[in-house]
Amino acid sequence: MHRSWLFAPGNHPRRAEKVFQSGADAAILDLEDAVAVAEKPAARAPVAAALARQRNCAGYVRVNALSTPFARDDIAAMVVRGLDGLLLPKCESVAELEEAHALIGEQEARRGLPKGSVELLPMIESARALTCLDAIAGAARRTGRVKRLSFGAADLAFDLGMTVSDDEAELDYVRHRLVVASRSAELEAPVDTVWFRLNDAAGFRARVDKSRRCGFFGKLLVHPDQVAVANEVFTPSQAEVERARKVVEAFGAAQAQGLAAIQVDGQMVDYPVVHRAQRTLAVAEAIGSRSRA
Repeated sequence: MHRSWLFAPGNHPRRAEKVFQSGADAAILDLEDAVAVAEKPAARAPVAAALARQRNCAGYVRVNALSTPFARDDIAAMVVRGLDGLLLPKCESVAELEEAHALIGEQEARRGLPKGSVELLPMIESARALTCLDAIAGAARRTGRVKRLSFGAADLAFDLGMTVSDDEAELDYVRHRLVVASRSAELEAPVDTVWFRLNDAAGFRARVDKSRRCGFFGKLLVHPDQVAVANEVFTPSQAEVERARKVVEAFGAAQAQGLAAIQVDGQMVDYPVVHRAQRTLAVAEAIGSRSRA
């Protein structure tokens, strides 16, 4: 239940240290776009060292794409104790997904880590990946290692020759595809892409709210100031929790009388509405449990 996923360059030790103190649910140390080509090999050691330190959030690493000469060495160096998962950028095929899964498994065995303990999060960033999305999602489910998908808007827009406007309407198709493919493959809700306009706080909040309503859970972030908003929006409000509890309790009482369709405060309530309310309560409890830990 990670609401906020904050990136930090893997080759900047101070930023890598600060990202773990940002309040984000998941910190992502980046070996890909944030690191110059000449510095990529040298960035692995400080990232592995940062993951070994005590922290109060999940620790992920974005490795380089398998189409580059860096990815396999990245995976070999990053699968260490303290790593929660790897983001695989520009994943374009089932073959790439399965190769990454196998490489991670080899390192888990080599280092005595529990099998399947390192999550793999594929990122959809090209037309080819979109074409193969359903197959990738299905294969992801079969690995037992992939919990969710995400996508990178900048690389995808570049590949498609797309100019993305302020409301990001051009990305609606991609977002809907990801939500449907994830649900069809019985994965968790996908994580939404980053928001680059750092001086548009109102636009960011509106985007996160729309992402939640579209079926996403969690947002990739590029600045610490975005963390609090993402955490707030993806946390059910007190009013939502109270409403959900009221629906569940009222429906439970109705069921005891043989009823499966009732009204609660003038709204029709049947099984789909109850299931949604139950999910709201489960999300709130999971987030609350983490806060209390």
